[in-house]
Amino acid sequence: MTQGSHRHRSGLAIAVIAGAQLMIVLDLTIVNVALPTIQHALHFSPTGLSWIVNAYTLVFGGLLLLGGRSGDLFGRRRMFMVGVALFAIASVFSGLATSQAWLITGRALQGIGAAIASPTALALISATFTEARERGRAFAIYSAVSAGGAAIGLLAGGLLTQYASWQWVFYVNAPIAALLLVAAPRVLAETERHHGSVDVPGALTGTGGLALVVYGLIHASTTSWSNVTTIAVLAGGVVALGAFIVIERVRREPLIDFQILAKRERGGAVAMILFVAASMFSVFFFVSQFMQDVVGYSPVRTGLAFLPMTLGIMITAQLVSRNLHRVGPKPFMVGGSVLIAVAMGLLSQMRASWGYLDLLGPLVILAIGAGSSFVSLFPTATHGVEPRRVGMASALVTVGQQVGGTLGLSILVTVTVAAAKRHAAALAPRLASGHLTPQALTILAEVHGWAAGFAVATGFGVIGLLIGLIVVPHLGPTATEGAAEGSAVAA
Repeated sequence: MTQGSHRHRSGLAIAVIAGAQLMIVLDLTIVNVALPTIQHALHFSPTGLSWIVNAYTLVFGGLLLLGGRSGDLFGRRRMFMVGVALFAIASVFSGLATSQAWLITGRALQGIGAAIASPTALALISATFTEARERGRAFAIYSAVSAGGAAIGLLAGGLLTQYASWQWVFYVNAPIAALLLVAAPRVLAETERHHGSVDVPGALTGTGGLALVVYGLIHASTTSWSNVTTIAVLAGGVVALGAFIVIERVRREPLIDFQILAKRERGGAVAMILFVAASMFSVFFFVSQFMQDVVGYSPVRTGLAFLPMTLGIMITAQLVSRNLHRVGPKPFMVGGSVLIAVAMGLLSQMRASWGYLDLLGPLVILAIGAGSSFVSLFPTATHGVEPRRVGMASALVTVGQQVGGTLGLSILVTVTVAAAKRHAAALAPRLASGHLTPQALTILAEVHGWAAGFAVATGFGVIGLLIGLIVVPHLGPTATEGAAEGSAVAA
């Protein structure tokens, strides 16, 4: 093979891998701008609406480690293509949805496809690009696509919802996946299969336990904490998660090696990202509704309104990654967490009279905080891990992001619904006297609920900050050495 043809093939290979990652990251944000439209079309309640996001992130995070393991056992290219194909089928299935259960099922199936395709795509970079310079360039492209995917998703979601229909935020994945499936066998080599077992019991108990806890939290908002179903579901979730821990400790080839988390820096980093994600992942969900239902923005304008935040995350992440080697990760980790807590505290003051400029300040502060903390958490989580376990350590932080975001959104939705109900009841006399219209009462109650949710999110951010200050030690500049691959998982 000539140098020119090798370069061409390498370029196509990273295009396929990065294209798959872009498709997966898009679906983390593309649906947020379409949520108000979907809510009206399929008559979702506020709690039901959260399942459109949670079904995807919960399954994605819960099965991510199993998806990576499947690539080791059955071939990474093969499983990459299986994941992409399943993701495409699930996307079309979601777009065809005519009921709430149908759409939520489709989103869960998308999560399964993403959990297979994402880790195998990352592993294919290491397998395909053997030279250090090529591999570094491939990881840089992969990370840039992952970071930029959030911004592209918000813009695409607005454009497709406004000028086509909400169904197209799902259909758009099908042609992308078709191109990837045609190109993958031609530019990606199959990897060697390894012998071993798949930890299906661990995956089922872990993901199932989390699903039960999330359902229990959301069910409590529509009934009560003393409701028999709420108690039974939450108890079942706790039992399943307890079984997951036992299974992982006794299996020879577990999904999670808890020894990785035994060190303060690694366990602290994963715990910290759980709370940071729980704090900030609700912003897209709540603010996109506020912009459209209260401020009156169109879907396209809503997508554009998030650009300063998403670009701020990308720029900050680049600046921080270039300076990690100077002072080490902890100053950026702690400083970023402070900014996240401040931003959420400002959002907790949300009022129905707010406009976009009132939101812009907190969103920019949040962007700088997120860009600082997420980039610095990954080298901390992989510090001192032997090379063969770096992939698992990095994946644990990604799992922490998804699981923390899912649990956080579930709790915050429960808080917002309860607060909105109380505020609506308090405003009822003004409605009866004619001082408020039903529409105004609904908006005031919703905004009050979102503000209450952001207040709780501030608490999550403070807990994450305290973990960073007290639990995670200062590692120094050397902690960032060899962290490129872990950082690629982060994005």
